[in-house]
Amino acid sequence: MTGKDDLPRGYASPPCLAHEIDPAYFDPLAVDPIQARDVARWRKAERLRLLAERAALPVAVRHEAAERIIPHLEALIRARFGQLEGLTLSAWWPIKAELNLRHWLTDLVGRGVTVALPVVLAPAAPLVFRGWTPDCHMVQGFWKIPIPAETAEVVPDVTLAPVVGWDAAGFRLGYGGGYFDRTLAALSPRPFAIGVGLQAAQVATIFPQPHDIAMDAIVTEAGPR
Repeated sequence: MTGKDDLPRGYASPPCLAHEIDPAYFDPLAVDPIQARDVARWRKAERLRLLAERAALPVAVRHEAAERIIPHLEALIRARFGQLEGLTLSAWWPIKAELNLRHWLTDLVGRGVTVALPVVLAPAAPLVFRGWTPDCHMVQGFWKIPIPAETAEVVPDVTLAPVVGWDAAGFRLGYGGGYFDRTLAALSPRPFAIGVGLQAAQVATIFPQPHDIAMDAIVTEAGPR
């Protein structure tokens, strides 16, 4: 038979069943509104679960994970560019129990790397990046995240993005606003994009949608993917 009867039954599921979708069936280029709705619901539930698990980790565990990630990041960037010195690298100001790499960013500034932080200028618009140094003046940005107040905008060669979750195909689960995907789509040339997070945050798939952009690499305390 052909037509509507060919559609698999039961995939228009509530979020608690979305993880049972066979990835071999799932079409990442699909624009079916029911599928998109179910994926959005699943992502919301999965995001809440992963954030709660991360927040429950002792600070010492998150600190150790960050320390183990740093040499993996350095090795990956050197393998791609030959050196870190002279590059422009964007990272993040940690919120919601995200891994804290600020002491490494301070070290990079001292080694000749231009470090930048993302800035939201308008809702639902691509991010811009402003240069950051340990002594630059910071103000409160969107969602009360500190941002550089007066430094020049830069375009990163390397951009690091914190992940709430991630999959082996390189797709990241973020906070749901789509800012990072919009930014990567808008930047030309596109920076080398690295998702950074915990190994325990890996999921089988995030069920990527047409707007999702895969990272060039994912780095956890266990190493790069």
